[in-house]
Amino acid sequence: MNHFIYTALITVSLLSIPANVFSQADSIAKPDSVLLKQIEKQLSSSQPTPPPLQARTAPSTLPDISVIGDFQASYKDYVKRKFDAGINEAELALQSVVDPYARADFFFTVGKDQLTGKFNFDLEEGYLTTLSLPAHLQLKAGKFRSALGRINPVHPHALPFISLPNAYSNYFGEGINDEGVSLSWLVPNPLFYQELVVQITDGPIDNPSFSRSVGNTYFELAHLKNFFDLSANATLELGFSGMTGANFYDLRTNIGAIDLTYKWKPVQFNTYKSFTWQSEAYFSNANIPKESIVNSFAMYSFINFQFSRRLFFTGMYSYSNKPYSVSTVENAYSATVGWYATEFQKIEVEGKTTSSNIEKEQNQIFLRWIFVIGTHGAHQY
Repeated sequence: MNHFIYTALITVSLLSIPANVFSQADSIAKPDSVLLKQIEKQLSSSQPTPPPLQARTAPSTLPDISVIGDFQASYKDYVKRKFDAGINEAELALQSVVDPYARADFFFTVGKDQLTGKFNFDLEEGYLTTLSLPAHLQLKAGKFRSALGRINPVHPHALPFISLPNAYSNYFGEGINDEGVSLSWLVPNPLFYQELVVQITDGPIDNPSFSRSVGNTYFELAHLKNFFDLSANATLELGFSGMTGANFYDLRTNIGAIDLTYKWKPVQFNTYKSFTWQSEAYFSNANIPKESIVNSFAMYSFINFQFSRRLFFTGMYSYSNKPYSVSTVENAYSATVGWYATEFQKIEVEGKTTSSNIEKEQNQIFLRWIFVIGTHGAHQY
């Protein structure tokens, strides 16, 4: 009975409370809720909408592709057509890693025939290189530029001069570029960097010193590279090369070579200053008919000085016999000024004079404009 009395009393007391008390509470809570909604709306509009998720695609399997153009103009005072200009060569490079064990490099060229003026398509280099052989070994197979000295492994457009040294061109033409295998070994020498390269190829076709034999005589080459860090700013490289192969008379020619390169590139000003002194010498022993042997000699030396970020100067001297004529003597002098706009474009102007004891003096002026599009790997140091 008491419970009913208490319940009735509570009900009566609640009904006696004025209604405006609840209406005042609602009037206070209602503006607060509106303000809270406005703040939430502003915060949501200030935050950027996350981009929609995209499906992950497979990595590209396309190789690195680049095209290098070589425009040249020339003046020669010893030929009838003294002025000439045009595209000298275009190079297409395709380079990529095959898998974790090998990489492939292909270089196709479209070169201008100086006699006919027509353009010929050719495979300049195409080879496969291993990446994971044991004992510091690396194998290369295909068509490649031989590891002879400092000039031969480098493509001509990457050299700091336009005309090749007479000492080099008289013995190797445009270079030894042949098909075969090459094995290099990084010698575990704790004192300095040392690399030994041994190559066996079919034999070059158009070459002043060597020829491709119809028999079982192959072109064999070995090169020992010794690289020294003289300081943080300077390096010295000393190399020895030995090669043997069939010659034009289907006999054998042997050539020994030595190369020396000093480079100064200060760490503090390496973008604006550098100096390189490079030299090579060739000692040829050629067997010719009637049991005769011709021992001849050739050498070149040049300096390359960087004046500023884009301006370079190269001065060169070359002395040369001929592979089959020790009595022929040529002396050549050249000077080249190069302006490097970027790593993708350079313009060079060169003047060259060649004197010989069997021909009249020859004077030449060259202009070369090199430009690159696409991804092109760096050349060797």
